[in-house]
Amino acid sequence: MEKKHLHIAAGIIRNAQQQIFITERPDGTHMAGFWEFPGGKLEKGEEAEEALVRELEEEVGIIVTESQLFHRVDHEFDDRFITLYFFIVSNWDNEPYGKEGQKSRWIEQKDLVANEFPPANRVIVDMLTK
Repeated sequence: MEKKHLHIAAGIIRNAQQQIFITERPDGTHMAGFWEFPGGKLEKGEEAEEALVRELEEEVGIIVTESQLFHRVDHEFDDRFITLYFFIVSNWDNEPYGKEGQKSRWIEQKDLVANEFPPANRVIVDMLTK
């Protein structure tokens, strides 16, 4: 059986103080309990940056005004294959918060801990903390 292939856009929301906004994956979801860079699946025909803007408004209530692709990661799970597009979000309107009730926080970029994130995100955490 062919594995499902998901495309996901994620935002590394970074403020001027070099803090990054992260959210916790809620109970009942894949990888629940891990921290993540907010974002979500691309819809059919949608570009990664369009999905980023839509998902960040839905999940954390911000309107992205400036973002740049940082890195792309391909990751294989037992049941699925994912391609993640990580964007540095450097400018936005509104203050981000856990709009869907998820826990959220600002953390110093240097204090990110790779093993608190899903495996597919750890290379990004390593790149951000080097």
